[in-house]
This record gives sequence, structure tokens and C-alpha cells, in this order.
Amino acid sequence: MAGEATLGSPARTARAAGLLYVGMMPFAIVALAIRASVLVPIVMRPEELTVLLTRRTAHLRSHSGQIAFPGGGAEPDDASAEATALREAREEIGLEPARVEVIGQLSDYHTRTGYRVTPVVGLVAPPFALALDAHEVDEAFEVPLTFLLDPANHLRHRREFQGRTVPFYAIPYRDYYIWGATAGMLVNLYRFLAQEGA
Repeated sequence: MAGEATLGSPARTARAAGLLYVGMMPFAIVALAIRASVLVPIVMRPEELTVLLTRRTAHLRSHSGQIAFPGGGAEPDDASAEATALREAREEIGLEPARVEVIGQLSDYHTRTGYRVTPVVGLVAPPFALALDAHEVDEAFEVPLTFLLDPANHLRHRREFQGRTVPFYAIPYRDYYIWGATAGMLVNLYRFLAQEGA
């Protein structure tokens, strides 16, 4: 990540290189994974930093109703993971790329559904307007970054997936249940920052 920032500043707090959380993912699945990117939008509110998240619509075939970062699969015209994340954020929630100051990326996150996701971290300075894609996004909301980075809020669970018991993280916030890949990437962000501050 380029640039300097002091510990506790918005840019320093938002920085992430992440610890890869793959679980028991077979190497062959990792190698053949579909490339995708998400934007991790950290909103620089005057009172505190927040993270902008979305709730997917209930009728979608995959991950319906789940909490997610704006993002999706890479397209041939995308020049980079950053380009994919910014394009998807514009398409899904109407966040213009010019409103985002990209500060770096987390390590790729491999999902058990076959995706290799690059989280692109960006700072968003208010005010900004959103225009949600009603087909994909039911709502957009913000969660305090301090809440998401508090390890007391990182709950570890297990579930059955394709005949195996697999672990996953959940970070419940009010009426929102943040879990799976989104929670895992947030836990990776916490781990990196905790390691850097040790």
C-alpha cells in the first residue's frame, strides 16, 4: 500500500494486507478459482469511520439476502482487480469511482464456492449519493469500523457444506447478520491491524 500514515489516522486504520483464510480448501480448487473483486468502502464520517455494506435482494440465485461488500466477477475489459471493484460498486450502488480513494488491497480470499476474491480497500469522503440496483441490492447501510474490528464481535461457528463440517465467522450487528466471506475478510483486516499494532 502506498503512502504513509500514522497509527490511528483514518488511512492507517483503514490499511489492510490481510491474512488469507482458506480453511481446508483443496489446492486444485484454489488454482481454478474464478477471479472476482469487492470494494471495502471505508466512509470517513466526522464522528467515526464506518464501513459501507449491502444486503443482497432475496430473489437472487446465489447469496440471496446476505450481507456483502459491493463487488462481483472480473470482466475481460477490467484492467485490474481495482477496476473490477470500482466498476461493480458503481453498477450495484451507484458509488462513483471518483469518490473513492483506493489505498490498497487485502490478500485474496478464496471461497468454498470457487471464487478468488480480491478485496480493494478505499476511503470514501462524504457527502456522496447512492443509486441502488434494485435487482441486486435491497439496501445499503454503514457499520462503525470499531465494531467490526472488535474481536469480541467475531463469532466462530460451523455448518455442513457438501457433506463436510466447515468453520465460518459471523459478526452480528443490530438486525444484520454479517457472515461467511464478508465476515472472514473483516476478520483478516482485524488480524493484520492487530499484528501491526503489537
